[in-house]
Amino acid sequence: MTMRILIVDDEPLARRGIALRLSKHPDVELIGEAEDGEAALNAITVNTPDLVFMDVQMPGMSGLDALRLLTPSERPLTIFLTAYDRFALQAFEVHALDYLLKPIDDDRFMEAMDRARDALVHRQARSQRERMDELLDALPGVPRYAIRFAVRIGHHVAIVAADEVDWIEATGDYVRLHTGGDREYLLREPLHRLAARLDPSKFVRIHRSTIVSVDRITETRALPNKDCMLRLRDGTPLRVSRTYAEALHLALEGQHPATKPV
Repeated sequence: MTMRILIVDDEPLARRGIALRLSKHPDVELIGEAEDGEAALNAITVNTPDLVFMDVQMPGMSGLDALRLLTPSERPLTIFLTAYDRFALQAFEVHALDYLLKPIDDDRFMEAMDRARDALVHRQARSQRERMDELLDALPGVPRYAIRFAVRIGHHVAIVAADEVDWIEATGDYVRLHTGGDREYLLREPLHRLAARLDPSKFVRIHRSTIVSVDRITETRALPNKDCMLRLRDGTPLRVSRTYAEALHLALEGQHPATKPV
């Protein structure tokens, strides 16, 4: 099995060192390098590597920020590169696939590669991504809820801020993000999964297939069948299912229920 690998580090010498070590492994293919989080996000989304060597801290968007923007199904296996003290990395040791302290030790590099091979062979990518979710949520300074979305458009990736989204509709295994000026972005993520990543103080589900930004709502109107209609700032009318009416009223009052209908 050939592992397709991406290297992400803002230091050219660090990237070169990883590339030289990888050149000694016949079962790997280096598919690219990135020097910051934004470039890494684009490379991961477009090229879908099996494994990423990711520097934890970089100028601008960090490696953790870039991974946070990806859905769990899009996140590759990741080996962190860091200059942190070993004691500060206990969480990484438990939750991430592996980590390498700089300067990198050759034996530890070999160990990390063996672990990556085992993960791929035994189809452990999904469980590793779930552990990554736990790690990202537990790290101080990392937002619990999504603040941006990475949307693939052809061979490019557009970054859409959560605050720019007016409403969201389900379309199969995708969702369509509606923003100002009639702009739409198709995101590969089921609505129920995206709903769990949204701040409940800012977004509320009004239908099995619709989520709306609370701040964009300008009026609501009851219907005879106990459903209701709402209107957004730009005039868009949306139907509210009776199942979600209570959640909508709580959201408009600045509250949100502990549990949501599914």
